[in-house]
Amino acid sequence: MLHIKKSAFTMVELIFVIVILGILAAVAIPKFAATRTDAQISKGRADISAIRSSIISERQTRLIKGDSDWINSLSHGTSTLFDGNGSVDLLMYGIKSGTSNGYWRTTDTAFPYVHYIYRVKDKDCKLDYNASTGVFKLKSNQDTICDKLVK
Repeated sequence: MLHIKKSAFTMVELIFVIVILGILAAVAIPKFAATRTDAQISKGRADISAIRSSIISERQTRLIKGDSDWINSLSHGTSTLFDGNGSVDLLMYGIKSGTSNGYWRTTDTAFPYVHYIYRVKDKDCKLDYNASTGVFKLKSNQDTICDKLVK
């Protein structure tokens, strides 16, 4: 008599694989969320660094021309921020504004202070630009996630 050997997975083996995949997913999903927050913080830090560097660069250009004033406004409109005041290219392309995580927006623009908000992990991190001193800094007494933007 001829015996034909059939190979297949048993139900126990399939359940075991499903359990292992579930454990891996339970570990991986929180790591992906943390990675996303870290990326938003890194983007915010890079933006702040570029903005501060552009403020200093614009200041040096003005000093060479004999103008000792700091730039009055970092933004010309509300849809693109940090593009200068319309006559100055602060950042070459500016930064698109938005209200979700990883985006900037502006609030009050009363001279000499201009207020900006960077949203990360559903927290609004507030930064001020002082047109009298050229300082762009994080407002104090905020969430620890905001402190990570400038450390």
